Amino acid sequence: MGLGAAVVVVLLALAVTVGIGIFRGAGAPVQSVGGSVSTAAPSAPPEAALYVHVSGSVVAPGLYVLAGDARVVDAVAAAGGFADGADTNGLNLARPLSDGEQLHVPSVGEVSTPAAPSERGGQTDPRVNLNTADATQLDALPRIGPAMAERIIQWREANGRFTSVEDLLAVPGIGDKMLESLRELVTI
Repeated sequence: MGLGAAVVVVLLALAVTVGIGIFRGAGAPVQSVGGSVSTAAPSAPPEAALYVHVSGSVVAPGLYVLAGDARVVDAVAAAGGFADGADTNGLNLARPLSDGEQLHVPSVGEVSTPAAPSERGGQTDPRVNLNTADATQLDALPRIGPAMAERIIQWREANGRFTSVEDLLAVPGIGDKMLESLRELVTI
């Protein structure tokens, strides 16, 4: 009986060691470049991943890979949360993020300067975002009525995020001519 108990103890210790190794490996970031890039995926980023550059008053500014449905609150959390002196009311934490966006977290008293068009990241961009717009926002576009707005939303729900403005061509009823009239008025 002593040998059987020893075998059970060894097998139990082995199982615990393997289990701890698997558990620890599951949550570790795969990549970290200069301490400013991190990914949550164990291999390639998910299909609907967003790359967001978080700057300003956060604990760890940098480039983060987030889920496709991430919001500002998720980007701030990925960057370690607000730093001391952050203007926590300076952002809409519920706003959905866009791929390639730069999210700047202001400090209390910071005077914001208008962003260049390529740095807007959707915050001050007057164009309608195809991935976040509701039916009312889409309906306000020229040549888009309530029915077409609903078809755009249905396409988005069935196929995921728009990856380019040209994806509008896949929406029933939108052709080349309509796409050209919308091209400068929409973004992804």
